[in-house]
Amino acid sequence: MSDATRGMPANLRGALDLSALVRRANAPADAAPSGGSDALVMRTDDATFADVAERSREVPVLIEFNDERAGSTGVETVVRSYGGRILLAVVDLLNAQQLIQAFQVQQVPFLAALVGGRPVPLFAGVVPEAELRQTIDQVLELAAQQGVAGTVTPADADAAAAEPEPEPLPPLHQEAYDAIEAGDLPRAIRAYETAIVQNPRDDLAKAGLAQVRLLHRLEGSDAGRVRAAAAAAPDDVDAQLAVADLDLAGGHVDDAFGRLLDLMAGVFGADRDPIRTRILDYFEIIGVDDERVAAARRRLASLLY
Repeated sequence: MSDATRGMPANLRGALDLSALVRRANAPADAAPSGGSDALVMRTDDATFADVAERSREVPVLIEFNDERAGSTGVETVVRSYGGRILLAVVDLLNAQQLIQAFQVQQVPFLAALVGGRPVPLFAGVVPEAELRQTIDQVLELAAQQGVAGTVTPADADAAAAEPEPEPLPPLHQEAYDAIEAGDLPRAIRAYETAIVQNPRDDLAKAGLAQVRLLHRLEGSDAGRVRAAAAAAPDDVDAQLAVADLDLAGGHVDDAFGRLLDLMAGVFGADRDPIRTRILDYFEIIGVDDERVAAARRRLASLLY
């Protein structure tokens, strides 16, 4: 992992909606909350999903939400037949409330994909094997278009496990991670804020702070109600900010930027300040090198100046 993304949740840059699911960005890629994981099939939950998101930058990953008591959906068998071109992450539903919210899961079984850290909703329910294979082929095609075309073998997993542990994180960054893992987002916010006071050039802390603030705003929110409120009040700044958070959290980056920039075009003076601040936070979350940020930055500049 590069220095540019170390010190912040690995799944946040580019993945966005999964930002609540933080654990140390430098944890081993094959870690899992419980047994049953191997090179092709892993178990995951809120605490370990960052590893899955990081792995999806090299190999596409299917994300399966299912109550195992209801029986197998057959997804694992099909995934294994692809010889490591696609992986499967089985979600531990009892410890995945943030994941369930992030993917907007309404029923199980539910299947999604993660390609390059970005979510791709697929379908709910159980489908015939032929249809499942067709869906996987489409995911692989999408992944190839995005340059995610790696293959995983057991030997790859063994090599990854043998990699040396990276150096510890700075104390305040570690404090923020520990707070997030404990579900104490306000404490994580304070830790990042302190880190920025101590070093105003700490870009990792700025990005981490923007991400955790997003998580804090989304915590306990009802997506349906938020979207209904925004639809009913298209000129209400607070309502549009709230639904833009949902857009960003769901990976709809262009929609989030477009919504806020369109909103800014119709308001003036101090009413623009919270919109501008939110857009700048989104820049930090996504990363300044992202083309979508560059485009949004140009439009923001044209509106402001």
